[in-house]
Amino acid sequence: MKAVMSSSTTPLRVGLIGAGGISHAHVPGWLEIGADVSVYSLAGAEGLAAQYGLTAVDSLDQLWDRVEVVDIVTPTATHHELALEAIRRGKHVICEKPLALSAAEAVEIEHAAAIAGVRLFPAHVVRYFPQFAGARAAIASGRIGRPGVFRFRRQSAAPAASWFFDEAISGGIVMDQMIHDLDQAEWLAGPVGRVFARLRRSDAGPSPVVTAQVVLDHESGAISHVHGAWGNSALPFSYSFDLAGDRGVLRYDSARDDGVRLAIGIQSSGGYLPVDDGSPSPYTAELIDFVHAIRDGGEARVSPADGIRAVRIAEAAMRSIESGLPVDMDAGGQPSDALPTLIGAQR
Repeated sequence: MKAVMSSSTTPLRVGLIGAGGISHAHVPGWLEIGADVSVYSLAGAEGLAAQYGLTAVDSLDQLWDRVEVVDIVTPTATHHELALEAIRRGKHVICEKPLALSAAEAVEIEHAAAIAGVRLFPAHVVRYFPQFAGARAAIASGRIGRPGVFRFRRQSAAPAASWFFDEAISGGIVMDQMIHDLDQAEWLAGPVGRVFARLRRSDAGPSPVVTAQVVLDHESGAISHVHGAWGNSALPFSYSFDLAGDRGVLRYDSARDDGVRLAIGIQSSGGYLPVDDGSPSPYTAELIDFVHAIRDGGEARVSPADGIRAVRIAEAAMRSIESGLPVDMDAGGQPSDALPTLIGAQR
């Protein structure tokens, strides 16, 4: 059953599943597009609907009958089941990253969408951040020459919801938070061939503090170092990259940007999501891109294959953490006995 989109003059009928923190990043984008949004959630749907002028429904069955596009913003472990049911109902699917808790589940979702003739979009919003999009364009034009060593950092206060720390539900910091930069590393430096990772967790404080480091060997010869942290409650959200090639370096640090620094200065505590500094929302840009792809039949900046690949890299990193060994991507994600490239150099 192939979904039929409403015309460009008729409001797009969107079903939002979930009413947690990330829903507040998606809803303004849908409203800017002019969509008619219905929301279903086990908790919080009425409050979200009242805040933004949405329609709350009492069940998924009610939701399916009202919408043509489904936007899944629920905990990761629910993505697989919800996406498959939406696809079975003939709905286009937008799904917050990661697409699924495992690559096998992500592939199943992709195959189901292809068979049903509906569109599937993994919501990897960082591809729509202007700094990262600009870096990709600069690398493609040869401004830094041949990519050599890339470094990515992403840190924030620890999430308030406890499910983030349960790897069976979220995949933990690697699958939930660091997957953004694992995806960026491959987007900017090409396919990853080998993964090595380490993780540390402390439960001494009121909430866990988790840090992880992932080293990616790219098939191009480039190496990416990806650092992620969920810290104490006063740690503001920030991210940075340092992209070095044989002819130059591209650098960005959100904590040193004037607009972000001002926003940080007035905060009394840290945060888990990016600060709204008044700039155009990458979440809105993402949703606009997806809607254009649905209506025009073209490709979006993020494909189902991209979403699957990001999950595969994250899975490899988690296997490496468990085994203490590097993991080869072309060997089915199995640990390798070889020493990871340049690991000694980073210590």
